[in-house]
Amino acid sequence: MATSGLRGSFPLTSDGISNNVTRTSAGAYALGHTKDQSYYIHYVGRADADVARRLRDHIGKYKRFKYEYYDSPKAAFMKECRLYHDFNPRDNTIHPARPAGSGWKCPVCKVFD
Repeated sequence: MATSGLRGSFPLTSDGISNNVTRTSAGAYALGHTKDQSYYIHYVGRADADVARRLRDHIGKYKRFKYEYYDSPKAAFMKECRLYHDFNPRDNTIHPARPAGSGWKCPVCKVFD
């Protein structure tokens, strides 16, 4: 079974984010819930500049989150794509988008060729 390689899981609340996401940084994340000591991913996403701010957009929609910081928006995009392909999250209805004009390619599939 695939592992996410992300930190967490943490409660997807204002306090859960503030207490655990302590840097302003690009990042990738997975939203979901836990059951029987397993984490179930329902949605993956990324932030190109501030992962904590982006996580706050999802408060009330999911119970828990995992995340990781990345040194660049491109690295966060690459991780988001890997998570999308590894976990096929039910709430991601389309492949993650790349920033306009970036020309970045998914490291797993050929969607942007």
